Amino acid sequence: MPIRKPKRKKNPPTSGLVLVKDGVQREVSFEELALSNTLTLEALVRVLAASGSIDPNELLEEMEKVKSERFREGTPLPDVGSTH
Repeated sequence: MPIRKPKRKKNPPTSGLVLVKDGVQREVSFEELALSNTLTLEALVRVLAASGSIDPNELLEEMEKVKSERFREGTPLPDVGSTH
């Protein structure tokens, strides 16, 4: 019977995006992408609120609605006697 080598697990991607500018390749991590999105959204909200286009309280209410629509409830963690 032939000896089989164990299957190797594929490594998860280390970058979320690869950018090429002027022939130079740069990998952007998932963390950098998330931070960039967060900063962009914060800047957009600030501009819209400063111009009076949105009410920050309305935005928070809408965010709660979206959160309740998009996120499903998780399974409670078992009680392991945590002391904090």
